[in-house]
Amino acid sequence: MESKTAEKDDEILEYARRVVEKEMDGVGKMAANIGTAFVAAVRCVMECAGRVIVVGVGKSGHVGKKIASSMASTGTPAFFVHGDEALHGDLGAITKDDVVILVSNSGETRELIAELPSLEQIGSRIVSITSNEQSTIARFSDIHLSIGRTGESDHLGLAPSSSSTATLVLGDALALTVSSLRKFTKEQFALFHPGGKLGEKLTGKAV
Repeated sequence: MESKTAEKDDEILEYARRVVEKEMDGVGKMAANIGTAFVAAVRCVMECAGRVIVVGVGKSGHVGKKIASSMASTGTPAFFVHGDEALHGDLGAITKDDVVILVSNSGETRELIAELPSLEQIGSRIVSITSNEQSTIARFSDIHLSIGRTGESDHLGLAPSSSSTATLVLGDALALTVSSLRKFTKEQFALFHPGGKLGEKLTGKAV
């Protein structure tokens, strides 16, 4: 009985480690492809006279929320707009002075493609993050950032995992590179993040 339990435990650990290794591999491949387009995206964000608006749906939407949140807390005014809501009026929050980051693994997300004509008329600059540089969204964008085509980490090869992790890391790289270049300080971080243990550490006050 103990032997069977041990074998099952070993299988669980082996599978978990394989998932982690696949996701690390995906991030590594993405990192190796960071180049001139990333530099252009950094400059685009730094030159933005308005705000950065991140748009996505599904798992890309969840990742997009984190990218926008990271930017906002590190000195880049940003917020997230859900792709569905954008089609029902929230495009009105976007101006020609803004930079829009479209997040879509396939680059063919219908909701985001439906927004492209409106974004073109609004006149905002568009940065996209996809795995396919030949996709509709990538080709429409002013700047395209590729996460590369890596297989997902689940046993079906379907659940967003390696792709969403690579997208999240690329978004962090963009947000934190901009923050560093702007010489964002601890004092500024404390101003935007007064709550929680982190805020207490920075301000000496509990919120």
